[in-house]
Amino acid sequence: MAWRERIEGLYRRAAENPGTIALGGGFPAPHLFPSDALANSSQRVLHALGDQVLQYDWPEGREDLRAWIATRLTQRGLAVAPEELLVTSGAQQALSIAAEVLLAPGQRIDVDAATYPGALEIFESRGAKPLAYSRPGARALYRMPGLANPTGAVLSADGRKALLAQELPLIEDEAYAELQFAGPPGPPLAAEARDRVWLIGSFSKTLSPGLRVGWLVPPPAAFAQALELKKLQDIQSNGVTQALLMDFLARDDFEARLAHARRYYRAQAERLVEAVRRELPEWTFEVPQGGFSLWLTAPEGGDGVDLLETALAHGVTFDPGRLFQPSGRSRRLALRLCFSGVPAEALGEGARRLAIAWRSYRGRS
Repeated sequence: MAWRERIEGLYRRAAENPGTIALGGGFPAPHLFPSDALANSSQRVLHALGDQVLQYDWPEGREDLRAWIATRLTQRGLAVAPEELLVTSGAQQALSIAAEVLLAPGQRIDVDAATYPGALEIFESRGAKPLAYSRPGARALYRMPGLANPTGAVLSADGRKALLAQELPLIEDEAYAELQFAGPPGPPLAAEARDRVWLIGSFSKTLSPGLRVGWLVPPPAAFAQALELKKLQDIQSNGVTQALLMDFLARDDFEARLAHARRYYRAQAERLVEAVRRELPEWTFEVPQGGFSLWLTAPEGGDGVDLLETALAHGVTFDPGRLFQPSGRSRRLALRLCFSGVPAEALGEGARRLAIAWRSYRGRS
């Protein structure tokens, strides 16, 4: 779509200006990356296991890493064995596999009114139609119940019951679930409907997106098909990265790391919420329960891409809401502001610049 290309062009222009405050993108905080520890793990692995990890491996992923993931899921209430899950190249590959199994051209998939753009693009590439609350007639559901992007919402107990009551195949995306501000997430929906839920997870938000390590737990009856599709896509996931990650996890206090990340992102969210209330008091939002971002709705309509161009001229960026909306448009102007990868001292200034851009945009519209 032309508007997506235009947004990409604006992002690239912003990246060329080091003075721009980037409140878009959804990047983790770089200072939370365990760079030194991962470098040490890389050296240990290549010295001890170089010939093995540099060779082709099995497409389902390393057994020790699958066992680590399976243990964590079992502790959360989803009893799963290592041989029932796949290590993938990030959550995106897991999403791609699930969509290829579940969706045919022309079929509808039920999504939230604002949801992850990468999922929408995958569904559309299959020729499927992602629609907000499209039942009846949906072939499957896609949700982020543990923590939604872009809204930062956690699905309520009643919401979980209503979702499961539809008895449709469900893609459950837990990319952000471990970053609920209140603490560790509860059981995934897959624990209650193992036969029809495709559970997706990732280390991208909790450790580093550059690792490109995620996982997929398909329904047992679909495992063989999912594995075959993965073979066709990549033969195997990155063996070196899996090995260094497993070496790191064996030495790291992962729970303490998550607790620290939750505290940091919560403090960042509180700073941005305060700044937005001060600078854009007429905009509405729900305080996020976790994650990286704040989802804002304007008091009146407008074009988010035009507003982004105006904001760029004032030294700030954001993510236009239409990226997250299945129709690509809405009656209300909405946008995502990300607090995760921005220095704390820049959040208030970013909100101030956005408010100036909003007033300038309204004056011309």
